[in-house]
Amino acid sequence: MARLFHVPLSPFCRKVRLSLAEKKIEVERVEERYWEQDPDFMRRNPAGKVPVLQLDGVMMSESAAICEYIEETRPEPPLMPSDPAQRLEVRRLVSWFDDKFHAEVTSKLLYERVNKKVMGQGFPDSRNVKDGAKAIKYHIDYMAWLLDHRRWLAGDVMTLADFAAAAHLSSLDYISDVDWNRSDVVKDWYAKIKSRPAFRSLLADQVPGFPPPKHYNDLDF
Repeated sequence: MARLFHVPLSPFCRKVRLSLAEKKIEVERVEERYWEQDPDFMRRNPAGKVPVLQLDGVMMSESAAICEYIEETRPEPPLMPSDPAQRLEVRRLVSWFDDKFHAEVTSKLLYERVNKKVMGQGFPDSRNVKDGAKAIKYHIDYMAWLLDHRRWLAGDVMTLADFAAAAHLSSLDYISDVDWNRSDVVKDWYAKIKSRPAFRSLLADQVPGFPPPKHYNDLDF
């Protein structure tokens, strides 16, 4: 069986988990306190980051590369379009969420509120939290613009771009940092992707000291 070394609220780990679940690949999840730099884990990934996936006898790291490997070796159901231009758009949006959204929002909200406490790194930086709360409005508005023109973020079918976005937003939703009332179309998109069987394991996550809000498991939130 495949093994995934992960942290439950990490959006990068969640993106991989969604891809694995959508492809119906059974995986053993191993929670990894990567910040402690355990020698065994550092041998698995000298970069000292999660996720790390052991699959097909290969130890792989970097979430984007992992998801591409899964897609190439298990093409059904597809999470990447066949058209090169559409594939470009998926990759652009995956990068948008994993780079820009992460830097401007996730790192300033989730990492300040949760990661610092879990890692014993002190209290949240109020300035970062304020900046993240402001930036997420811009990103939700951009998603709304995309969804006004498309059924899903990258086009007419669900793709890895939707999983990348949902991975970040679900992590933030766990700590009630998403204003779902800002956009009905984004809220509807999230409800649609949240209802997929691939999402079930994410909704069951529990982080000690951080109980999820009541609406977190509600499919009709």
